[in-house]
Amino acid sequence: MTETVAGADWQAWQHSWDRQQEWYLPDREERFRVMLDMVEALVGPEPRVLDLACGTGSISDRLLKRFPGAESVGVDLDPALLAIAEGYFAGERRVRFVRADLKDPQWTAALPHTSYDAVLTATALHWLHSGELRGLYGQLGTLVSDGGVFLNADRMPDEATPRINAADRALRHARQDAAKAAGAVDWAEWWQLAAADPLLAGPTAERFEIFGEHADGDTPSAAWHAQVLRESGFEEARTVWSSPTDALVLGLK
Repeated sequence: MTETVAGADWQAWQHSWDRQQEWYLPDREERFRVMLDMVEALVGPEPRVLDLACGTGSISDRLLKRFPGAESVGVDLDPALLAIAEGYFAGERRVRFVRADLKDPQWTAALPHTSYDAVLTATALHWLHSGELRGLYGQLGTLVSDGGVFLNADRMPDEATPRINAADRALRHARQDAAKAAGAVDWAEWWQLAAADPLLAGPTAERFEIFGEHADGDTPSAAWHAQVLRESGFEEARTVWSSPTDALVLGLK
């Protein structure tokens, strides 16, 4: 766990992260809603949740507001985003955060529990290559309790529809350009702001040493994710929500 710094406006940083992400993902709240609907439907309103690659804790925030009886463990490697998460949730007994590298085969040893009712992640695992992701899914096959769920919302394009993909991309970029002209902050600008904040400058420099500028991972299709989840011990797996570019895949133990 990173050291939180008193006096920072962590709520403002959490809010700014959400707005930056929504510039890329205008349907972000919709995927969160469906994700939590599936959690409630399959494991009930008081789950023990692992917020995988949690970032600032966006999923945990929505989880705890919707389900007062839930508890969450957030795991991530990014020191800057974890600093915001820990500051934002300071004093909240239902959530804790762990720093661990999902590429480390022993990362689960850092977790406080050996099983979870639900493992949730969004817009994060595209940082991994397919082989790494396959290995991670194998670990989740033992980490998710029987009857529990794994839900991954991420970029999962269908390369079989190039004309549809091109049309969607053109529309998205036009809308992003308009939002940018109206003052929206993109990924690069957000990190520039973080680097300029005295409280986040150090963690931000460290995170760029770890990750570089952006992901170099893969974005396999939703069908690939579902198939690998079934191979990893999940009894059922399929898409439960999708947009032209992204999907939410659910695996049920």
